[in-house]
Amino acid sequence: MKRLFLILMLLASPLTAVQPDEILDDPVLESRARELSKGLRCLVCRNESIDESNASLARDLRILLRDRLVAGDTDEEAVGFIVSRYGEYVLLNPPIGGANWILWGAGPFMLLLAGGLGAVYLRGRSRAAAPQDAGLSDDEAARLREILNK
Repeated sequence: MKRLFLILMLLASPLTAVQPDEILDDPVLESRARELSKGLRCLVCRNESIDESNASLARDLRILLRDRLVAGDTDEEAVGFIVSRYGEYVLLNPPIGGANWILWGAGPFMLLLAGGLGAVYLRGRSRAAAPQDAGLSDDEAARLREILNK
């Protein structure tokens, strides 16, 4: 029972990939670094923050971020330095502006476009004349009688 409880407690705890040798001595700087690293994307894992990733590039980014904070950079300057090196893709939540408008607006635009095309299709289909049952021509009726009489 104790083992089960211990396993459940380990599974319930938040997992971070920060190694003990990366942790800063100053708890204030360390908490700032942790908070900032939660908003930076691991370029290897793609949808994980560098705080959660075990990739070596994520480790390098964590160390770089901590070095910038120790050097006296503000939060914005430290993140800006990393963004200037790796681009806005490194941000897990990129700002809305510039070329990102296209990315932010593409989803709703495509949804509206698909809804509009679907409405036009359904409206055109409801207005279309129902196919008329013209029946068989004289030649077709004669051929059918011939086939059935065999």
